[in-house]
Amino acid sequence: GDSGPLASAIRSKLVAALQPTHLQVLDESWRHGGPPGAESHFSVVVVSERFAGLAPLQRHRLVHAALQTELAGPLHALAIVARTPQQWESDSHVPPRPPCLGGSK
Repeated sequence: GDSGPLASAIRSKLVAALQPTHLQVLDESWRHGGPPGAESHFSVVVVSERFAGLAPLQRHRLVHAALQTELAGPLHALAIVARTPQQWESDSHVPPRPPCLGGSK
């Protein structure tokens, strides 16, 4: 599920740091062979005005900065989709996540 303690921490920290207009926090640990409830692999979709005028790398740095405690600990991998509200309105398609390791094409 998406309601573990780490998911909650990620959500609250991103809300506090970026005041997103849209936020999805997805626990994808199960896709990577982790034990149930491992909460190690996440993907986030963050839509925020804070991203306006920033390159994708700078947007990702803002997300990483908000989650540095988690990234230093249990959070093993984080996939980020970071858009401005304007970008999200014109294109809310989120690309499918690539498989983690040696997935068959």
